[in-house]
Amino acid sequence: VRRAAAVATEQEMVARVAEMRARVVEAEAQVPLAISEAFRSGNLGVMDYYRLKNIQADTSMRDAIGGEDEGPDGELKG
Repeated sequence: VRRAAAVATEQEMVARVAEMRARVVEAEAQVPLAISEAFRSGNLGVMDYYRLKNIQADTSMRDAIGGEDEGPDGELKG
């Protein structure tokens, strides 16, 4: 009985993780839209955009040097 409950709980957690990953993908899809809207409304300038991209590239480089086990899409491997 305990084993069945443990397996059921584990499956619930697996489903919850999948749901959370789907939410992250949704949120990440909205980022380019928000950036383009900020450009149009004047809240984001070209230099601000380049600074943002530079920070993202720097973070990616540091993760690669630090041995983060991530793929190009940001998901952890293995």
